[in-house]
Amino acid sequence: LLAFRHTCMPEGLAAAHFRWPESSRQILRSALTRLTWVYLPAAMVLYVAFHLDPLNLGWAFGRTAYVIMVVALALAFYRLLHPKSGALAPYLGRPENGRVRRLHRIWYPLLVTSPLVLGVLSLLGYTHTAGFLLSRMVVTAWMVVGLVLLHALAQRWLLVTRRRLAYQAAMERHQAALGEKEEQEKAQQGEEASPMEFEEPEVDLAALSDTSRKLLNIALIASGLIGLWMIWAEVFPALRIFEDVTLWHQTVTVDGEEQRRPITLAHLGLALLYGVATVVLAKQLPAVLEMMLLHRFDMSAGSRYTVTTLSNYAIIAIGLLLVLNTIGAQWSQLQWLVAALGVGIGFGLQEIVANFISGLIILFERTIRVGDMVTVGDTDGLVTKIRIRATTIRNFDRKELLVPNKEFITGRLLNWSLSDQVTRLVVVVGVAYGSDVDKAHALMREAAKENEQVLDDPPPVVSFEGFGDNSLTLLLRAFIDDLDYRIPTITALHK
Repeated sequence: LLAFRHTCMPEGLAAAHFRWPESSRQILRSALTRLTWVYLPAAMVLYVAFHLDPLNLGWAFGRTAYVIMVVALALAFYRLLHPKSGALAPYLGRPENGRVRRLHRIWYPLLVTSPLVLGVLSLLGYTHTAGFLLSRMVVTAWMVVGLVLLHALAQRWLLVTRRRLAYQAAMERHQAALGEKEEQEKAQQGEEASPMEFEEPEVDLAALSDTSRKLLNIALIASGLIGLWMIWAEVFPALRIFEDVTLWHQTVTVDGEEQRRPITLAHLGLALLYGVATVVLAKQLPAVLEMMLLHRFDMSAGSRYTVTTLSNYAIIAIGLLLVLNTIGAQWSQLQWLVAALGVGIGFGLQEIVANFISGLIILFERTIRVGDMVTVGDTDGLVTKIRIRATTIRNFDRKELLVPNKEFITGRLLNWSLSDQVTRLVVVVGVAYGSDVDKAHALMREAAKENEQVLDDPPPVVSFEGFGDNSLTLLLRAFIDDLDYRIPTITALHK
């Protein structure tokens, strides 16, 4: 109680990091102080009375202390959870929380009256039952408090991470703008061709943060439901009736002997829970994982995409295995189904399976990655997505080409940036017949050396290629180390 109260102090964690309103924190402090000076002494009296007279809980002393405890708890719930003047009033007043506000009308009276009902039970003689239920109620309250604090800490971590990533992105954009400004100042006067865009795909921090927040809320709800079940399972033995409803039997081998294991309605409910959890994690977890990789590791977009995609496949596979194992599915029972599916795959789904396997090979071998510049057939473009069936390539007209993954494994692929981005430029020059070829070569070498993007190693090479119809054909071959400047360099060399 004191630790939670210190959290709500004016300079405490709730104010400095959680940004809880001062009115809510003041209500929490006063309620926690009252519980500290009323609830805890009554609990101590009840504890001593129980050990002195465990059969009757100390009669008058124990029951009086118990009544004081439940009344203090009911008043705390009434003060903290009041819809207009409670600690949750600012949260319930938001327009987007209409559903929570409607549910609040149901569970708020229940929480306030439940301790009072337990006090009446104690006075009527049901002391052990009232004490057991009160202990479960207190544990539930602390579980809710713990989940709220964990949720607030996770929200704060997401906010700080997003701000840090946004700051890094802003600094990178600032540096890129300065570099572009310097290049423009050094460029020659006149029209310049725009550079080719080969930057890594920009991370959508807002989408990642929203997805992470949704996953956090779902994890909070799931943890709360599991915690409630663990706390109150002994109070509701009637729910165990699901374990008595046998749906079918499973034959298992234990110590070399075959035994029949019943698959009940409880197993089916657990399998359904596994299925829902798998779907939620498969949709939401990759975004959180990508944010963690951005925050902790210096990884390229292609590497992050590979990790998140393989993690998604692993989640789906593990969830499917858990569901099948829970409902009693075994390999001996599934082998005929797998064989039938294999025949169907061999005839009708072979292309889909081939593309799926090819996608896995691409992710592991990394022959192409998100952000690579590739040539497929007569299309040059940037790899933007690697999906289960196909890979998306965006060309310079910003048209997206969907290429089946099988084409990258069985066909020919030109990757401009697999090992590095060094590429060669070929500039064709025609000079009139009778011109001084040596002087033309010297001018071409001079133009290459004056350009900052042209590498000295390998050095530029000029050659006399042949006799054209109206000119002598000369070639300049030069290397640059950045695909972004391919078109601007060709333009500058031509000028």
